[in-house]
Amino acid sequence: MEVGSIKPQRLSDTIVAQLESMILEGALKAGERLPAERVLAERFGVSRPSLREAMQKMVAQGLLVSRQGGGNYVAENLGSSFRDPLLGLLERRPEAHRDLLEFRHTLETSCAYHAAQRATEMDLAHLTEAYQALQACYAPGSTASPADEGAADARFHLAIAEASHNTVLLHTIRGLFDLLKRNVVTNIGGMYALRGEARSMLSDQHQQLYRAIMEGRADDARTCASQHLDYVQEVLAQSREQDERRARSQRRSQSFNTSALCSPNKGGAVR
Repeated sequence: MEVGSIKPQRLSDTIVAQLESMILEGALKAGERLPAERVLAERFGVSRPSLREAMQKMVAQGLLVSRQGGGNYVAENLGSSFRDPLLGLLERRPEAHRDLLEFRHTLETSCAYHAAQRATEMDLAHLTEAYQALQACYAPGSTASPADEGAADARFHLAIAEASHNTVLLHTIRGLFDLLKRNVVTNIGGMYALRGEARSMLSDQHQQLYRAIMEGRADDARTCASQHLDYVQEVLAQSREQDERRARSQRRSQSFNTSALCSPNKGGAVR
């Protein structure tokens, strides 16, 4: 048996691998500034030249951005597939809201299932914090705006994705965060106007989902996430149907008015 020689890995490559893992796992987020070079070298237990070489490699890969005199940052555009101007385009298309909910159904039911199986104590603490912030928006007398509620809702679902410990799911949800937040803001006003029970229903659904994850009930967590999104889809479908009926009525009204304007007068002449 022939055995090839083993090339020792450069220290800078080891540092790169560590930082890449931190980005994938969500410990370093898009746009986040890294600690100062001296601090980071001490944490890794490496020399500053080795660390500097690793940083240069990651800048070349497009993972980091180095700013003169301002330090090193995780690239802003990581996972940014769903940012402006695509956001505005999707928001103007009613069918895109349905498509997003279907996509969320696929992603978030899996996130909930895996979060219930894999969440650490730190994950559960973070999820609890996000859940409490969301429930505060639902509380009687809350002054939270639709934008506040939308952001809290999106952060709650993002915390579930983080607790799933699936890097692909996490970064897909992160890439969708702005779109998800705007989608919630767009939806909730119509839902509350259409159904008086919508706010309490959403609060209860989030509570059931939270408890299932906290108690490690993976199948129940997946079911809760599915029922929550099914309810949102149901209400929004009803809202779209009402909008379509109003639009048809308006078109008929305009048609009647046009006919009246074009009708002959008593003398047979057209006005």
